[in-house]
Amino acid sequence: MRHTGVPHDGVPRTGVPNDRAPRKWVLRRALGIAVAVAVGLPVAACGSGHTPGTINIYTNADGAAITRTTSAACTKDSAGKYTIKVHVLPKAADDQRLQLARRLAGNDSGVDLMGLDVVWTAEFADAGWIEPVPDPLAAKIKETTLGGPLASALWQTTDDSEKRLYAIPTWSNTQLLWFRPDLMKQYLGTTRPPATWDEMLDAAEKIRKAGGPSWIMEQGAQYEGLMVWFNSVLTSAGGSVVDPDDASTQTLNDTAEHRAATLKALQILKAVATAPGHDPSITNADETAGRLGMESGKAAFQINWPFVFASMRSNAAAGDVPFFKEMTRYADLLNSNPQNNQLGEVNNFVRTRFDFAPYPGVIPGVPARSTIGGLNIGVASTSKQKALAFEAAECLTTPAAQKIYAIDGGNPPVLKALYGDPDFRAAYPMGDIIGQQLAADRAATRPPSPVYQSISTLVTATLSPVGAWDPESMVDELADQVQKAIDGKGLIP
Repeated sequence: MRHTGVPHDGVPRTGVPNDRAPRKWVLRRALGIAVAVAVGLPVAACGSGHTPGTINIYTNADGAAITRTTSAACTKDSAGKYTIKVHVLPKAADDQRLQLARRLAGNDSGVDLMGLDVVWTAEFADAGWIEPVPDPLAAKIKETTLGGPLASALWQTTDDSEKRLYAIPTWSNTQLLWFRPDLMKQYLGTTRPPATWDEMLDAAEKIRKAGGPSWIMEQGAQYEGLMVWFNSVLTSAGGSVVDPDDASTQTLNDTAEHRAATLKALQILKAVATAPGHDPSITNADETAGRLGMESGKAAFQINWPFVFASMRSNAAAGDVPFFKEMTRYADLLNSNPQNNQLGEVNNFVRTRFDFAPYPGVIPGVPARSTIGGLNIGVASTSKQKALAFEAAECLTTPAAQKIYAIDGGNPPVLKALYGDPDFRAAYPMGDIIGQQLAADRAATRPPSPVYQSISTLVTATLSPVGAWDPESMVDELADQVQKAIDGKGLIP
């Protein structure tokens, strides 16, 4: 079966990427969403009331099928105690957030559980829309969950004495470096992947000068993917967008050290976007464009989510990857539900032409920090059966459920123990790297803030078109825009 390459990354989509879209349009669209919440625009099929014993979960469209599978299993295991009913939110994350906000602000008691993008925790907790996880369950989650996904579900409201768990991590994701080892061997005499962005830029230029394909595929379009790229490089350089312990403070230029980290990050983005052999469409590129650039044979390197490995495997086996026709020998096997040992053989063969490595660092010898994606489950404050909702949520995040999310849905688990599971390792040959990058000391969360959506909108608008600016002056411009978002300004140009 051909792989379409739809990423399971938890990255909010804000429309068709277009670096030529007027910045006013983007900012007015963000403002329009806020206005819609404020004035109470109608939402189609808005439910009201609740049925005792029926746990309504609202989740994103991409995860609906696997959520139905696990919901059916949990309903059966509950022996009549509850029935989980899945409601599908719109495809776009902005629309998901808007619909949930409308329901919660309207005190809709028919909402029990919600699939929350990892960047929504602070906003929903501050608004009083989600319940803190009970202490016994929270202790269990903290013991078994990888540090990055765990951090995405923590927040401290003004009523809390310390950070608390406001959602249950359900699945996660992280970007890796993908490269062509055959090109590395042919043009550079080595298959060792670059460890830093500077090393990758140097390798790409040497390949270009030797006549080989030299594109570095990244998400440079004006959307959330650009925010992910900037945040990963910035955090890897030792910087941050806001103070992790004080969301009211921007930290892009507040100290000399922070300013240097921001400058280095911007220099890297500009270097990738303007290198002699760069992807000419990088200012319009999203995850799918990155996948296609690699599969077409035009790229030497790619930064992307793990979905690209399965895509390369299946599309090459179908004969659709021009530089990897040898993969067609595995077409019949891949269409026949191969066993773990057989899949391992196929994966090893894929890696001779398309391999993976940790996310590139900024400082030599210092591991990078890669921005995570994913989904958490929250219990709505409007629910009339919160204890039962938490019980259902716990079932929806068991090891058995997370294996389904990972193997059937392409969403890496948050539980530490699953990274040694044979079925997971067969499906994810890059599983060790994913697990390492989701650990507390390697994961980067997006700026924890109740106004994250405004921060992201202004940052990506300011950085677009990527690389068409001076890094030195951009440091202060970017810091000014983030402060405007924090202060509730800047959404009207």
